[in-house]
Amino acid sequence: MSAPKKVVLAYSGGLDTSIILKWLQTEYGCEVVTFTADLGQGEELEPARKKALLLGIKPDNIHIVDVREEFVRDFVFPMFRANALYEGLYLLGTSIARPLISKHLVRIAAECGADAVAHGATGKGNDQVRFELSAYALNPHIQVIAPWRLWDLTSRTKLIEFAEANQIPIAKDKRGEAPFSVDANLLHTSSEGKALENPANEAPPYVYQRTQNPEDAPNVAE
Repeated sequence: MSAPKKVVLAYSGGLDTSIILKWLQTEYGCEVVTFTADLGQGEELEPARKKALLLGIKPDNIHIVDVREEFVRDFVFPMFRANALYEGLYLLGTSIARPLISKHLVRIAAECGADAVAHGATGKGNDQVRFELSAYALNPHIQVIAPWRLWDLTSRTKLIEFAEANQIPIAKDKRGEAPFSVDANLLHTSSEGKALENPANEAPPYVYQRTQNPEDAPNVAE
């Protein structure tokens, strides 16, 4: 795999994707373009723009795109018509959004002359497959970078150390192991993490709480 010169990153503004942004710059010496999809998560969007600017991304390289109508029309409604519910209950709101995000990653890469796209999905779950197969379906020649499968930042401690060494702001709730991660969009809110790993345990009350300030949340989806 040749080193990319320009990468479009699926960027949430959270700690993990902020670390990925800086890691791409330091690892490859490449130009980074950020893409944040407005899927209805609301208050997370402007902080993502400010964080990208803080990390040295040029304003012209920051893309925050309102894809809410496209999301509902082309992804959510067809999924409902197919009655696609995981185990008859789960709305698949997170997974159905990933191909849409990849669509715009590939589009922006073509428009700005980027030779690669990157995502923050871990190397153990289905999200990496959703991102990457969608990207390859749209452009079989695109290079997809998955830092979680490449880097040596294999623990929360190493992530925090990298953030501190590179002047990446760390919210106080991000230190230590975060209790859970939340992904929100127009369709649903999905929570996962340590407190929810055992389905035999009842979810603690804080899982159901939403906050007006994403920095105050136990852990916003990265």
